[in-house]
Amino acid sequence: MPLQMNRDVFITCAVTGSGSTQDRSHHVPRSPEQIANSAIDAAKAGAAVVHCHVRDPETGVPSRRLDLYREVTDRIRAADVDVVLNLTAGMGGDIIFGDVEKPFPANPNGTDMVGASERVEHIRQCLPEICTLDCGTMNFAEADYVMTNTPGMLEAMGRMMTEMGVKPEIEAFDTGHLWHAKTLVEQGVLAGPALVQLCMGVPWGAPDDLNTFMAMVNNVPSDWTFSAFGLGRNQMPYAAASVLAGGNVRVGLEDNLWLEKGVKATNAQLVERAVTVVENMGARIIGPEEVRKKLGLTKRAPVGA
Repeated sequence: MPLQMNRDVFITCAVTGSGSTQDRSHHVPRSPEQIANSAIDAAKAGAAVVHCHVRDPETGVPSRRLDLYREVTDRIRAADVDVVLNLTAGMGGDIIFGDVEKPFPANPNGTDMVGASERVEHIRQCLPEICTLDCGTMNFAEADYVMTNTPGMLEAMGRMMTEMGVKPEIEAFDTGHLWHAKTLVEQGVLAGPALVQLCMGVPWGAPDDLNTFMAMVNNVPSDWTFSAFGLGRNQMPYAAASVLAGGNVRVGLEDNLWLEKGVKATNAQLVERAVTVVENMGARIIGPEEVRKKLGLTKRAPVGA
């Protein structure tokens, strides 16, 4: 497929994530107030979309607590800046197996497996404009941890999201995930044209070399919208690569803690750097209203309104 640069680019900021980064940078937000404020600052810096997880306010470990999601949602929607809200639905599919000779019972310290309805209950209550759908099961480079998303689970969650009127952002960690996503659209589980996030360099998914990246891009249907990200030092290079390949940009502390060597970043600083990269390529940064029009989204009122 010949490259066709995207001239109208939106930036997503992945604000905090669910990785064990809370003690590696004091900029990683923990409490709902900190997460919302960091998302709002990112929006003011140029992010049209903010992608949010929640964490335990005391420990910083990832959480699925509904009250935390509701507080983050209300704080962002009540802010004096407009932004598209994207909540994760990736939690609740974690298995940490036992010993390699005796994998069951699973290790209770970290295993978090719940049903489809519980995995999307915060989506039902908060009704973000977008929520993520991790479109496959994957080994991570963390001993015996597996991110588990069976075909049946994905179909059930996808149907629920569609019925709620929330647009799934398909998280694709490898080409097979895109194959499955296309099948879900063909089956009517997800509405097309779909929205995709290409996740590059996450061990052990698609490596972040450009040949693999273009294989991912070439597996995205031409009428779908995609963004891409790389981890760590490759975050900004992938901002440029995604725009050049016709996509949009994701940056943020979920994927990278550093502004440059030895300098820890804030979300707003990473967004500002991405704006500079994109604009220096000759593209235009678009805002949340244009994103809603492009993706067919409906802005929601605060949960308590």
